[in-house]
Amino acid sequence: MKRLALAAAGLIAAAAPAQTVVQVEASAPPPALRSDQLHMGMGMGRGPGGTIGVNNLYLTRDGRPFVPVMGEFHFTRTPAAEWEEELLKIKAAGVTIVSTYAIWNQLELAPGRLDFTGNRDLRHFAELCARHGLMLFLRPGPWAHAEARFGGIPDWVVARTRPRSDDPAYLAEVERFWRGLYGQVQGLLWKDGGPIVGVQIENEYNLTGEGRGRQHIATLKALARRIGFDVPLYTVTGWDHTVYPRGEVLPVMGGYVDEPWSAKTVPLPPKENYVFRFASRVSGDLGAQTQSRARGDAEDDTADTPFLGAEYGGGVPVMYRRRPIVSPIDIAAAVNTQLGSGVNLLGYYMFHGGANPLANGRTLEETQDSGGYNDVPAIGYDFQAPLGQYGEVNPVSGALRPFHYFLAAYGDRLATMTARAPAVQPGGNGDLATLRWSVRSDGQRGFLFVNNHVRQQAMATQANVRFQVKLAGETVTLPSRGVTVPGGASFFWPVEMDLDGARLAWATAQPLTRLEEAGGPIHVLAATLPGKVELAFAGDTVSRLSVPSRREGGRVIAEVLPSRRAIRVTLANGRTVRLAVLAAADARRAWVGDLAGRRRLVLTAAEAFFDRDRLVLRQRGAERFEVAIFPAADVSASTPLSHGGDIYRATVRGTAAAALPVRQVRAAGEAPPVRIGGPARAAMQPLPEAHRAAAAWTFTVPRTAAAGFLEIDYRGDIGRLFDGADMLDDAFWDGRVWRVGLKRFADRLGRPWTLSVLPLRSDAPIYLDESARRQVPASGQIAELRSVRLVPERELVLTAR
Repeated sequence: MKRLALAAAGLIAAAAPAQTVVQVEASAPPPALRSDQLHMGMGMGRGPGGTIGVNNLYLTRDGRPFVPVMGEFHFTRTPAAEWEEELLKIKAAGVTIVSTYAIWNQLELAPGRLDFTGNRDLRHFAELCARHGLMLFLRPGPWAHAEARFGGIPDWVVARTRPRSDDPAYLAEVERFWRGLYGQVQGLLWKDGGPIVGVQIENEYNLTGEGRGRQHIATLKALARRIGFDVPLYTVTGWDHTVYPRGEVLPVMGGYVDEPWSAKTVPLPPKENYVFRFASRVSGDLGAQTQSRARGDAEDDTADTPFLGAEYGGGVPVMYRRRPIVSPIDIAAAVNTQLGSGVNLLGYYMFHGGANPLANGRTLEETQDSGGYNDVPAIGYDFQAPLGQYGEVNPVSGALRPFHYFLAAYGDRLATMTARAPAVQPGGNGDLATLRWSVRSDGQRGFLFVNNHVRQQAMATQANVRFQVKLAGETVTLPSRGVTVPGGASFFWPVEMDLDGARLAWATAQPLTRLEEAGGPIHVLAATLPGKVELAFAGDTVSRLSVPSRREGGRVIAEVLPSRRAIRVTLANGRTVRLAVLAAADARRAWVGDLAGRRRLVLTAAEAFFDRDRLVLRQRGAERFEVAIFPAADVSASTPLSHGGDIYRATVRGTAAAALPVRQVRAAGEAPPVRIGGPARAAMQPLPEAHRAAAAWTFTVPRTAAAGFLEIDYRGDIGRLFDGADMLDDAFWDGRVWRVGLKRFADRLGRPWTLSVLPLRSDAPIYLDESARRQVPASGQIAELRSVRLVPERELVLTAR
């Protein structure tokens, strides 16, 4: 009785929770490789490109498995003057393939007049990809969706033909458009030594009936080939009950952590993207404009095709009726789960936000009033992406880059491994108590994936857990003692991973990248849980470590705190390999790229990209730069640089962040009630005349502010920014500060701009995250401007000597 009282008072330790050992059978080899069932185009490239191939499990390059990272970036939604730098940023983030829609109505502004000049110069965009070693995946529609009017199909084609079918009039228009595209990229296909490795046929196609269905996709592919689009890969989107001729195209998958196209005005139930997949690759609703109840062809095509992704949301759009805000871990946890489910092409939509161009003075965005299912901003297409609308690096980038660098260094190993289901799995998307985990294995080794994060949900802490992985030659139980997996954690660990001769039986850290220097290879890992990291090596491959270790059950085990200092591993044959275990915060600050002829790891809080022998660093607001480079590089700098140990420091002086004076020129009127209707039978974007109720303010941005951002802190329904009669940008308010890059508008600085804010009614039937909803009054309406700030962007350039 006395002991119980002492325990209750916290004077003696409570009993440790019972250890839980969870198990997975991962000993079977993967299925035999087959490729004859897939009818793709020419995979052999000229020059250094090599050969691209595909089988039933993975993609290959020069016969070796590889897992590319593909990121969507729309050339027509970013000024051509910015393309090269943005592509360098995309590459620095670990993307290997740029995918881009060729949005038809953004390229043909009047009937019969395709325009490939200026910001529509597809050839120049493709040439820039080639210049910087980026592959290009072309998505020419003809239906793109992309939150564009009529899915990108021009009005006159919609009016005169039967779109998305084998209607001869429609196919004639498509052929004319595609021949125009081919004229731009001729000589730039992979077989010619160019960057274009693939073509996606149509998008979200689930239509059946006369002139539709599988035959229409076959017709479009045949048309593409007849025109000259002979590429290694042909794909279709595989979700929302898609139909296609099997073997002729590869289905690509996707998933988003919220559904801005949903008509629901409340938080969504737990999304399936946070549960590991062992039966189906197909996510639920991804927002296809057309509906089908038939079983999609992708459901029955898993034995013949690899698990490829194209639209895992790097963010989500903000739509009028639903405005979710996503966090970096929301996105990263879903990506981790898909990799653990077997994804062998990690494709994002979007990876870089954009802005809708004007066509003859009008915008071409999707609206319910024009028959679309959604209402989106007229110009703004930021998407909360890793790279924002103006090229700013958003925090989600730091959460995703470690996956990309891992795939670049070790993806050839992961590609051959298939997903294995544990003995006990969650009972469904809403089961927040059962541990969510998976192993990808080839029978001999593997990677163990854990996800304990679900957006907007409290996940149960998994206490005192160990994992038992049964392989063909042994059963590995890891780690050596139980660990606690807190709610919100999401990570993967290696099992029996070869590190240049040192066999890592397990590590409670996530492999990040592999570097080379004169002293040999350096493998970099990142801590995943608080406290020390356990490294366990097979004792027959390792003789000693440069840190304290113990021998236990045939393993050499060390427990280390994360540090940038490398651990030296001496192999049984006397050679050495080094390991560095970064803190989780350092992993989010990591960049990997080529500088001075060598692959290097850069740790910095700044945004970074590599440009030949230059490392370009940028920061918004902060003057002080700090960067570590591994292996060390001899560099000069654009401003005085101090160097201590492996850290370089510099201060870049300039104008401080400051509030702009603003003057209100119009008070808010009463906003009209939000309309309900449209295809979604939900809240509809206000008609143009509703903006007569908008409040308005004016301010002038100094001409000297081009290297910076405008940060607008407002409350309301819709914000719109004008220079005279020209709308520069717009946004649906979602609780975030609205950031506008000023470099794009350098020729407009120095004259008055106007900000208008349409009031948000408290009874508006739209979804806002709770953090935003709390800022809306319980009754009435709100239209207010709290501040307009100029935030300078400072740059530091390090150049290899």
